[in-house]
Amino acid sequence: MAEQNEACGGLCASPAVIGLALAAALVVPVAGFFAARLVGGAPGSDLGEEAALKRIQPMAQVSLAGSAGGTKAARGSEENYKATCAACHDAGVAGAPKTGDKAAWAARIGGGLEKLAASGIKGKGAMPPKGGADLSDADFTRVVAWLANKSGAGFKEPAAPKAEAAAAPAAPAPAAAPAPTPTAAAPAPAPAAAAPAAGNGKKTYDMACVACHAAGVAGAPKFGDKAAWGPRLGGGLDALTASAIKGKGAMPPKGGNTSIPDADIRAAVEYMAGAAK
Repeated sequence: MAEQNEACGGLCASPAVIGLALAAALVVPVAGFFAARLVGGAPGSDLGEEAALKRIQPMAQVSLAGSAGGTKAARGSEENYKATCAACHDAGVAGAPKTGDKAAWAARIGGGLEKLAASGIKGKGAMPPKGGADLSDADFTRVVAWLANKSGAGFKEPAAPKAEAAAAPAAPAPAAAPAPTPTAAAPAPAPAAAAPAAGNGKKTYDMACVACHAAGVAGAPKFGDKAAWGPRLGGGLDALTASAIKGKGAMPPKGGNTSIPDADIRAAVEYMAGAAK
């Protein structure tokens, strides 16, 4: 072997050395491949960064109202009109000027948008404040502008206010109070009796029903009219409530205010039924 090495000028290697070199040539690329998979994803794939971000992202995230993933966007003026105003203004009932009737709207439009909106915000005649809707003054003013423009006005609809960009910083958590010394438990008080529905029923009636039922317009049975309410009460409160929720005749679902909970509609039906007994 020594003579062979000398014959090669010291450049020849033994079979053992050659074997080790071949093994290293195979192991190093394989190890590099798996290291690349662990750190950056599969070769040629753009998922490595995404996977890494998923591994380091926080356990919970906060969505702010108005941002992607937050609350849904506010309804537009036309949608608010349909939900709140259409019940009376589409047909022109209870003294409401009919949508699109330029003659009926001319005098009102002449006073300007600000005056017209202020009248609606406060309520006028059979119309409760804001038509019974839970809208901000700005949103209601935009509905008035939309409605007036459908009836001959040329008002510029006010722009929607921008949502606040960031939420207030969270208050620091209070220090934990020392655990109180356990004492004998006092007997639990008896559960309070459920509050009668009359209060909430009257509130809902004033908000959504009074425009038609106070005067008995558009076929609505007049509030307190026993003769008009008699046949309806004969079917039971469940059927009467279902009819009010779905709408009947000229009355739209829930009197035109679909944001009212079913339970409050039931309370309003009970309130009106009680007045007709």
